[in-house]
Amino acid sequence: MHIREFQQFISDAYDETDRRRGLSKNFMWFIEEVGELSSALASQDRENQAEEFADCLAWLCTLANLSDIDIEKAIEKYTRREVKGFKPS
Repeated sequence: MHIREFQQFISDAYDETDRRRGLSKNFMWFIEEVGELSSALASQDRENQAEEFADCLAWLCTLANLSDIDIEKAIEKYTRREVKGFKPS
């Protein structure tokens, strides 16, 4: 499945609920999932790590859908190798 297809899958399944909830509350759910991913990465539980990566991607798609952003198009800067170097710390 391509990223655009997954983003559409998330939209088809959850868009009505996500739009009712609003961007701010959906963002809070996303951040909660990022916290769960952080805990999973600190553990040795690979199954839980995979689950939390999937949850974060799903919530990221929700945020992109609510913001009218096509993630697959947005990441073209990476897939076309237009990103040079890194951001300084």
